[in-house]
Amino acid sequence: MGNEHERNENLRNEDVFNYNIEENVDDKVQQNHYDKGNIDVNYNDTNTGSTSYYVQMPNNRREIRRKRGFFSYFIVALIAALIGGIVSGYIFPIYLYGKVIPVPDIYKNNVVRENQINITPKDDINLVTAVAKKATKSVVGITTVTTENYFFWGPREVQGVGSGVIVNSDGYILTNSHVVGDGRAEKITVQFENGEQKRGTVLWNDPALDLAIVKVDAKNLPAAELGNSDILNVGELVVAIGNPLSLDLQRTVTSGIISGLNRTIRVDENNVIEDLIQTDASINPGNSGGPLLNAKGQVIGINTAKITSAEGLGFALPINLAKPIIEQVIQQGQVKHVYMGIVGVEVETYEKRLGIDLRADEGVIIIEIAPNSPALYAGLNAGDVIIELDGKKVESMNALRKLLYKYNPGDKAIVKILRNGQQKELEIIFKERPDNY
Repeated sequence: MGNEHERNENLRNEDVFNYNIEENVDDKVQQNHYDKGNIDVNYNDTNTGSTSYYVQMPNNRREIRRKRGFFSYFIVALIAALIGGIVSGYIFPIYLYGKVIPVPDIYKNNVVRENQINITPKDDINLVTAVAKKATKSVVGITTVTTENYFFWGPREVQGVGSGVIVNSDGYILTNSHVVGDGRAEKITVQFENGEQKRGTVLWNDPALDLAIVKVDAKNLPAAELGNSDILNVGELVVAIGNPLSLDLQRTVTSGIISGLNRTIRVDENNVIEDLIQTDASINPGNSGGPLLNAKGQVIGINTAKITSAEGLGFALPINLAKPIIEQVIQQGQVKHVYMGIVGVEVETYEKRLGIDLRADEGVIIIEIAPNSPALYAGLNAGDVIIELDGKKVESMNALRKLLYKYNPGDKAIVKILRNGQQKELEIIFKERPDNY
């Protein structure tokens, strides 16, 4: 009996569960406890007259009960942490700090304010708006009627649409030569910003330059300010205004940058236009003749062409090319062209055709000199290669022709030539070009 009591004490120390079952307990119930292995000790207590059974729960049950307790504590702690984070990180800074309770020092420089949105406007957005307001009234729409002779259908009227810019308040408008049918347009109508329309007349045009000047009978028109196309830089902001596709979209404003300078493109089989300004401002049919403006709202180019096989490739003629022409037309009513009196061809073309090397990278070789011409009196000879005119490179006959627009009859210039492999400089005095030349 003593051994049994010692064992019972040990069991109690090991958290044994003690179940006191009265004598009248059904033997079947007791037998079930034995079968399941739940009863470890069986003894009679003489003092109470009852039989006691000490039942020890299996070890795995205790472990399960402990695990369940740890998992519950973990879930409660996790939920409490989440609630605390939301309260301290969102509710306090947004709704309480600075309103109900003071803002802690740690949050003073980082507190979140509801509906606090800072917008910093871009300078180019303001510039585009200002440029458009300044120049839009100077842009006109030009519609034309030209008769074209078709082989099968005979002569037919063809309507055209383009743009122009007022360069003088007395009704002088600058546009492209191709907008007025290279001078062949039979009817030219100019539409102003207020919707008024007037008949236009071509005073001057040159297909090689793709420029033309149209005159309307009007006074006090809003003339555009002309800029300086010789000081442009790649990357500058530019704005194009014109009538893409039709007059229904008149005075459309697009913006971009100067993508390149001194570009050369071939507009058809016979004509190459040089010294163009390249821009990514959207230019479409109908924009031709409209102004390309700088950030000051000054005209720095006349939109002339677009590469249709690619996006963002528009081109404009530099305004400095047109300035002396505009001045002559306004002052004299016409352009007095000067001439050198030569027939020439580009060095590259000449070398390819004849298979020879002129020892010149670029320039114009003189094929023929006209009698009594400025070139003859200057001492130029056939076979000379013209390299420069007053320090300006001469790369082609079109380039030379453009340079001549800067001179008036009687003006002098220095011609740099290559003769027999040696460079020479000669002085030439320009004369007015004869009508039959």
